[in-house]
Amino acid sequence: MALRSLDNALPITPERPRKQTKVAVSIQKQSDIGVNDENIAPLPPTTADATIDYISSENLKALPDPEIKIQSLVEGLESKDWLKVCDSLNNARRFALYHSTLLLPILEKVLLVLVKATKNPRSALCKTSIMASSDIFKAFGDELLESTTSDAFDHLLLQLLLKASQDKRFVCEEADRALNAMVQSMTPLPLLHKLQAYVSHGNLRIRAKAAISISQCVSKMGLEGMKEFGLVSLIQIAADLLNDRLPEAREAARSIVISIQQAFTENGEQMQESWQIFCQSNLPAIHAQAMAKMAKIVPSS
Repeated sequence: MALRSLDNALPITPERPRKQTKVAVSIQKQSDIGVNDENIAPLPPTTADATIDYISSENLKALPDPEIKIQSLVEGLESKDWLKVCDSLNNARRFALYHSTLLLPILEKVLLVLVKATKNPRSALCKTSIMASSDIFKAFGDELLESTTSDAFDHLLLQLLLKASQDKRFVCEEADRALNAMVQSMTPLPLLHKLQAYVSHGNLRIRAKAAISISQCVSKMGLEGMKEFGLVSLIQIAADLLNDRLPEAREAARSIVISIQQAFTENGEQMQESWQIFCQSNLPAIHAQAMAKMAKIVPSS
């Protein structure tokens, strides 16, 4: 009875709905889309990402009125609208392929934009910048090293090695093509000096990608070019890579060794004896023994 009277004395008030807790959500402004931030997670693909045109070099056309359009190229490349940057990168590719003399004075600025765009978490922008790198390598070759600062080229090279080492396949394959275009378009010797630093990189995939590019450079060189770089340095690089964890690095090392051996043979050296003496003089015994075994299984040309 006491409980009943208490219920009658206290009217039941309907429970008010709870107020929703306000949560601060970071909204990306349109003006910030093109800004590079390596510390944020990759952005999810959008409709624009899915429909972006990746134009092959063969399908790029010369620009009408290039002397006028070159004046607005830098502004477009530095835009905060990533779609505009993609469009400007494709125009930079056209300038490289058809109007390279107009692009040459601003080549340094273009390289800096390429580095920034390659770092961007948007895959579409990243891939477009890598494609632009390939066309610039093809158009300028050694002139790229002569017309830009060493730092600008070094930063671009590192980004290409990084992108070639990642798991996102369509970006990785494009970076591989850019590295190959670089090797095919440039003189091996100065490029070898640039790549040498990366065969001891802490990232094993970067080591492997650098090793592949080095092996491609060495395959283009004769014995004199190898000597100019340093035969001892080359054989030491190969010996270290032969023990690397990744098979791609080990295979590149074998390719380097084969190229050096063939260069010895083509210059009239007594293959087995001279190679064994050279390795024993410049390598630890265990590495020299491995090199001697390779000389026995590699046919002379």
